[in-house]
Amino acid sequence: MESLIYWLALHCLPGLGCRRSMKLIDFFGEPKALFCASQKTLQELGLKAEAIQTILSKKWIKDAEEKLKKIEAMGVEIITYSETRYPALLKQIADPPPLLYLKGEAELLNTPSIAIVGARRASFYGLKIATKLATNLAELGITVVSGLARGIDAAAHKGALQANGNTIGVLGCGLDIVYPSENQKLYAQVEKQGALISEFPLGTPPLSQNFPVRNRLISGLSLGVVVVEAALRSGSLITARLALEQGREVFAVPGPINNFYSRGTHALIKQGAKLVENVMDVVEELNLSVSKDTSQHSNIKLDPVSERILSLLHTPKYLDEIALNLNENVVELSSILTLLEVQGLVKQLPGKQYIRVDV
Repeated sequence: MESLIYWLALHCLPGLGCRRSMKLIDFFGEPKALFCASQKTLQELGLKAEAIQTILSKKWIKDAEEKLKKIEAMGVEIITYSETRYPALLKQIADPPPLLYLKGEAELLNTPSIAIVGARRASFYGLKIATKLATNLAELGITVVSGLARGIDAAAHKGALQANGNTIGVLGCGLDIVYPSENQKLYAQVEKQGALISEFPLGTPPLSQNFPVRNRLISGLSLGVVVVEAALRSGSLITARLALEQGREVFAVPGPINNFYSRGTHALIKQGAKLVENVMDVVEELNLSVSKDTSQHSNIKLDPVSERILSLLHTPKYLDEIALNLNENVVELSSILTLLEVQGLVKQLPGKQYIRVDV
């Protein structure tokens, strides 16, 4: 209890970022020594006057005690940098947070993990791919990490949950705030079945500047990052860049060339990201030890429209023919066919005809 109060007090000192906080930890060993230091020592360390005044006034004791009571009342845990529960991979990045707020299973923070991120305004194709990849990873015992945003993030969490697997949601706000609000049910499911973490104190709103900061934790927790749909200028590409800086592998899922959100993933592939067609592309690249091959067609669960498409494609057919037969929208069918191609169930022939791949 006493130790946590000192860690909380450090975390709430004005004018300190993660790098400066960790330098103080390196210097003092534990936060307690910082709060027992003399004014001269604090000045020599270059702390700002406001931070020094806070430390010397002892006001931080009452503030930290009150914060800790609120945190515990909400069922939130604190994991400090000095604990064995702190994610080992996060300790490798340049600016690890001194502490993490947690709801759920702390043990998941040190399991083999892959991040899946992408566009918030995702297409049908992108959502299906993200869900399928997450499901397959979870079936292999790999933890799926994402940011609990709408779109690809939400699909990734749902895919892992559908497989009764492990998933970690990394928030860009306090753990007492659900953002976006539409993910209230998903938030509760991830908390119950996986883990929710944040480096932001309770009550921190989801400000736009928090999310690039949050993204370094998504990549930092993971062995690799899979990007499924992204604009050329997007948070997902920021996560990919951070992953490279952290020495993580970057993967990208190709998409239809006329889709705005394929531009980011195609740019990553041109720059050397590993192209992903199925989960085994990720597993093999990272040399992960798995016992189950989820790339087999028998494991692929199809929606009713996909089933109807496959029932037509025993002989080659053009896209317009398929749309006419099924009375479906051409644009949506194009996305579904691309998804079926990625899954290895459909093959595109010269002249843009499609045929079923018999297994």
